Amino acid sequence: MIKAVIFDVDNTLTDFMRTKRAAVDSAVESMIDAGLRVRKEVMVEKIFATYWKEGVEDQKIFDKVLKSEFGRIDYKLLAAGIVGYRRSKAGTLALYPHVHLTLLELMRLGIKSAALSDAPKLEVWLRIVGLGLHHYFDHVVASEDLGKRKPAPEPFRKALELLGSEPAETIMVGDWAERDMLGARNLGIRTAWAKYGDTQGTVDSGAEFVLSDIHELVDIIRRENGPA
Repeated sequence: MIKAVIFDVDNTLTDFMRTKRAAVDSAVESMIDAGLRVRKEVMVEKIFATYWKEGVEDQKIFDKVLKSEFGRIDYKLLAAGIVGYRRSKAGTLALYPHVHLTLLELMRLGIKSAALSDAPKLEVWLRIVGLGLHHYFDHVVASEDLGKRKPAPEPFRKALELLGSEPAETIMVGDWAERDMLGARNLGIRTAWAKYGDTQGTVDSGAEFVLSDIHELVDIIRRENGPA
């Protein structure tokens, strides 16, 4: 019997990397317009190289890249980059197909839902509220609440506690095998891998279920729970 679902947010509910790439492109274009003398593709590559090293949620990424490249921070360029980034991000953040439909049907089935993310808590809420998802979630857990990131057990345990569900009654839905799927499996939480959001080139997620579309989750839960 499945009573609850824990959802990762980025690349599971939202097409986060598409938004990130578009926002970085816009940021670099704005910095070039403000006087940055560098080829766009070179700067974009340097920014993403720093993201992969420091984490894609690093809020000081442009500061770090500018200081690394030029030995100092030109605040005109920094401001231009931040404005360009924010403008694009606000306009490109989008859900994957069928997210609203899936969350609505789960609610109608009486399934509780929680969001679990390694992103800063305010950023998680800004995405959830900005995309109109805040009415679907009973709880939102950010790893910074506990000082531990997935696959550490603490964030998953907190989500289970808030949902009031046992691991075997809960499914974790996420795109990252080494964090979402592994962390859930280690606690006995059932797993559904969001293949549609994979950015890691994953060959084997180790998940119990594989989702090509998030709405497939509804059929899985109906099948597992049997006739109403």
